[in-house]
Amino acid sequence: MEKIIIGIDPGTNLMGYAILKVNDKTPSLMAMGVIKLNKFEDHYMRLHRIYDRVLALVEQYIPDEMAIEAPFFGKNVQSMLKLGRSQGVAMAAAMARQVPITEYEPRSIKMAITGNGAASKEQVREMLRRILNIPQSSLDDLEMDATDALAAALCHHYESSRPLKKAGASSWKDFARKNPDRIKGR
Repeated sequence: MEKIIIGIDPGTNLMGYAILKVNDKTPSLMAMGVIKLNKFEDHYMRLHRIYDRVLALVEQYIPDEMAIEAPFFGKNVQSMLKLGRSQGVAMAAAMARQVPITEYEPRSIKMAITGNGAASKEQVREMLRRILNIPQSSLDDLEMDATDALAAALCHHYESSRPLKKAGASSWKDFARKNPDRIKGR
């Protein structure tokens, strides 16, 4: 079974994106990069560019799902508002083509990739490189926003592949109750 996941790391200057292909539970990188927005002075033009580029990526790769990093809470309210708008516009572009969206907290993404919710961006990047066998040279000139988007997509793959989640269960006890035929010894 094949599945394509688009990962998005929202931003107002740079927005990272990544396309992850999962074939028989094996993830591989299809594409990743950044949408450069700092050439637009007007914030609304930046939002327009985000919508156009994310919609173009969705139309090009036809993803089955989107994983997007949730904004973290900062002290600057104006920055948070702009970041939330950029995330919302990227989500609207995916929804325009009926792509289901899942949001992940940065800490959850880091935990899924490295096992440490407080890992640095560099540690996440290195783990992604190792897990997906990405040549170092492919990452040398790439912005961290792109690998952040890839981390969101891979986190989504891991989370959506969990047996409890697939069975619609919230705990092991719930899973066992809903799936007695899948439990040995019963």
